[in-house]
Amino acid sequence: MDKTLSSLEDAVASISDGDVVMIGGFGGSGAPIEMIHALIDRFEATGSPKDLTVINNNAGNGKIGIAAMIDKGMVAKMVCSFPRSSDPRAFTDRYLAGEIDLELVPQGTLAERIRAGGSGIPAFFTPSSYGTELAEGKQIQEFDGKPYVMERWLKADVALVKGHLGDKFGNLTYRMAARNFNPLMCMAADRTISQVSQIVPLGGIEPEAVVTPGIFVDSVVEVPNPRQEEEMVRNGEAYA
Repeated sequence: MDKTLSSLEDAVASISDGDVVMIGGFGGSGAPIEMIHALIDRFEATGSPKDLTVINNNAGNGKIGIAAMIDKGMVAKMVCSFPRSSDPRAFTDRYLAGEIDLELVPQGTLAERIRAGGSGIPAFFTPSSYGTELAEGKQIQEFDGKPYVMERWLKADVALVKGHLGDKFGNLTYRMAARNFNPLMCMAADRTISQVSQIVPLGGIEPEAVVTPGIFVDSVVEVPNPRQEEEMVRNGEAYA
């Protein structure tokens, strides 16, 4: 099955109002900026998708990427571990105005909740957040004399991820630290859409080098020379 798409517009066409969307990246490393901007273009043209729940490590930076989505009013809720950045204005302003919800999750717990969602594990226990406001209302159990907080899995309607190499079957590799949350999100979403720097022929990725097998990927679109979020923020760029 050939999973390649010819355009970013086609890649984001199936995302609907109210969807839960996982977006890969640790800061700008591994963030699918071009695909996010294509989603903004679709919203600008059609008014959809809106009322999205976005799951990401942070809540956007500057005036690009997720921050630009928030500025446009596309995001109803952020689930993240770090709602601050070098320029967190987009999220901060809307949050203080009561226009966006926040579910704050410790970083390791966020990764494990996503992994659990992809592994079919509905809940697990962790010592993180015990005794804090983040644990309020959650089940607490004691194991070997220590208290643990129960956390539920995280799953999504769609994951937007950034790979390095991909083939037409959807097999993916990642470049260095860009791997981060991306492979976990591929497993935890009903549909996974990946932008990659290069689409190679079948056999162009050594089997032992595959990080995300194509069974977890629904669509692949080639984006040569992708932009880096931090560089764009330093340059003062905005996605209008």
